[in-house]
Amino acid sequence: MEETNFLSTIFIEHNFKNEDLKTILSQYQKVEFDKNDFLMTEGNSANYYFFLESGFARSYVIDLDGNDITTKFFSTKDIIIDWHSYFLKKNCIENIQAITACTAWKITFENFMKLFKIEAFREVGRTRLVNNYFELKNHAVSIISDPAKDRYLNLIKTKPDIVHNVPLKQIATYLGITDTSLSRIRKEIAEIK
Repeated sequence: MEETNFLSTIFIEHNFKNEDLKTILSQYQKVEFDKNDFLMTEGNSANYYFFLESGFARSYVIDLDGNDITTKFFSTKDIIIDWHSYFLKKNCIENIQAITACTAWKITFENFMKLFKIEAFREVGRTRLVNNYFELKNHAVSIISDPAKDRYLNLIKTKPDIVHNVPLKQIATYLGITDTSLSRIRKEIAEIK
């Protein structure tokens, strides 16, 4: 079993029994991605989900006009997953790509299902799914109802590492604005400080 302090910290905070923790850790495999590598691609089934140990990744779609639109960012300790594809064996509707070199831990669907006999593992999974849903829902509502400046300030507050490590064009599309608008907002904020 390849074990890491990082992967242990993901699960140790949930007070698993030692035997259960060893079983869980044994199902994950460490993988490396170079900048711009794809973890998942549109039109294919997601065979793994990943815990991101280091680096940054994003999910994105191409809109009807051919524009690359970022839908989510991933950083340390985040789960990189296409829930719909992974669990229902449907094709991915988004691409998930490394923005920087990344280290991650992957698990197959079959090995994931083996772990469902562990009650605490099921509970952690359910909690992560619910939290992911609320994050996506809040972002979708924010795009419609919040001013662009507020969306950017919220991103700075909740994910400052993204703001400092991700290309501004990707941040702009995630926020639903142009990169010119983002530059103007950043200038306004800098003048206030």
